[in-house]
Amino acid sequence: MQAEFDPHSWLRPDMPRTRHIDWDATVDFERERLRCSVTLTFDRATGGRVVLDTRRLDILGMTLPNGEPLPHTLGESDPVLGEPLEFVLPTGEDTVRVDYETTEGSTALQWLNPEQTSAGTHNFLFSQCQTIHARSMIPLHDSMSAKVGFRARITVPDGYTALMSAKSLSDDGAAEDGTRVFTFDAPQPRPPYLIVLVVGHVSARRIGPRSLIWAEPGDLAAAAEEFSEVESLLTAAEDLYGPYPWGDLDLIVMPPSYPYGGLENPGLTFLSPTLVSGDRSEVGVLSHEIAHHWSGDLVTGHSMNHFWVNEGFTTYAERRITEATAGVDVADLHTALAVDELRADFAYLAETPELTRLRKDLTGQDPDTTSSWVAHEKGGLFLRALEEAVGRDRFDPFFKRFFADFAFKSLTTEEFLTYVDGFFPEAVDYKEWLYGDWLPAGTPEVTSRFLAETAAVGQSLPGTAQEHWNVEHWKAYLGRLTAPKSEDFLEALDRAHGLTGHANLELRVTWLILGIRSGYRPAVDAAVRLLGEVGRMKYLKPLYDGLAENPGTLPLALRTYRANRGSYHPIARNVVESRFDHLGIPARDYLGEAESADA
Repeated sequence: MQAEFDPHSWLRPDMPRTRHIDWDATVDFERERLRCSVTLTFDRATGGRVVLDTRRLDILGMTLPNGEPLPHTLGESDPVLGEPLEFVLPTGEDTVRVDYETTEGSTALQWLNPEQTSAGTHNFLFSQCQTIHARSMIPLHDSMSAKVGFRARITVPDGYTALMSAKSLSDDGAAEDGTRVFTFDAPQPRPPYLIVLVVGHVSARRIGPRSLIWAEPGDLAAAAEEFSEVESLLTAAEDLYGPYPWGDLDLIVMPPSYPYGGLENPGLTFLSPTLVSGDRSEVGVLSHEIAHHWSGDLVTGHSMNHFWVNEGFTTYAERRITEATAGVDVADLHTALAVDELRADFAYLAETPELTRLRKDLTGQDPDTTSSWVAHEKGGLFLRALEEAVGRDRFDPFFKRFFADFAFKSLTTEEFLTYVDGFFPEAVDYKEWLYGDWLPAGTPEVTSRFLAETAAVGQSLPGTAQEHWNVEHWKAYLGRLTAPKSEDFLEALDRAHGLTGHANLELRVTWLILGIRSGYRPAVDAAVRLLGEVGRMKYLKPLYDGLAENPGTLPLALRTYRANRGSYHPIARNVVESRFDHLGIPARDYLGEAESADA
């Protein structure tokens, strides 16, 4: 049988593939460029044609270990894949060096001016390589199936700290030329999107025996308090998965423009500042990222066609960790509300039901713009259905063994299907779950005490009997309110509970979406302000959707986007613009005439 290839990489099964990289990068804030050289080590020295993944890199030259120039060609640009860097590896050689610079088109990198940071005193740089953006930072095989270890040497201006998803080996201190050099080592193989770089004015505080937290100095105390339970979450994950495989687990709170809730980089897990609410009510995202260190990092789907292997296992495990640390009612509430979001995605995907499958075929499609809650929530429900079918006493040993058997490997859905059927033949309808549209019959029904207690209020206003409600009650109540609501209703609810300015952004955004869809002007105005303050796609997508779907607020949505587009991460811009496209809005309307002409 022919080996499967990744449709989002130029790598093919018969090619030598990258297995280790040695990266040397100098950070130039003035030009917003990285000046780099990378030595790529391949998995064999049999020679032959090699095609690397790149995107908008300025390739300056390639050489063999003896310094001999290596002929190469940079192919035509593909809108999804980027530009193929092709050469012939001589027989007997397993390393090549590439000298290059990043460019303004390097979508992995976001360069922030001082005013875009909390302190306002230093520039800030961070990389975000998921889904297929590592190729815009380093030329390599940018595929989940081509795991690599790496070493790095990062030169930054004095006054800055460099961090990576790796063990820090040294900081040489300030040199006479006004620079500092940091070195890192990450020998364990991981998918390329987990190679990350952060350079900024940041400080650290220890919050656990295996964990430091990093943040801008003024944000450090609040961040340390918010995520101080990291060790209990990590211990709960180890009970489910087995021993933690990556050494230390450090965290960093990112700038407001960071596009995700978090990213599971081993050695330096990213967290959005929107999670710092002061009450630890959003640590479920940290549970999710910790779970990813096994499902996604240790065991990885073969390509974005099999992304559910990363996200489905992680979502299932996140809820088990939440159950162990916060109780089953909280875990089940999070599942039930997430299923509501999944069904909203189903409505969005009504004309493309193939995107509601766990096992996808994304050939020719941008994996950023096809992302949804399907891999997460449908994948998590699949594993919950399997657990309920066989019993937790049988499921848990299987779960732990799976991660031991496939450690540091990537696998396809078909390989998983063969594996699971060897343990629990026909326990559930595997093919319907993995290859079918929408949700199968017999999907687990999930409820929670919080939903039952708030259901008594329904679509009415809470009264004095609900004064004891906590954040979870409010999530349950607001998550099930339907639009439109009258202005009197919304004014009374907002006046009594301060929802328009609530510190918890999950509650605030849920409330603002209800207000937007009800034509409540204070919510519309507050949404516009928030869209200028955060870059997290979980919030950008529904807020812009709500504003753009209403003809009365569509012009405001477009003005707001044009005003804030420059502060959003390139990935976030791509995703929001794809949603405008989905609504049939011309690019000139959301970009402006000049920028749409350039695009």
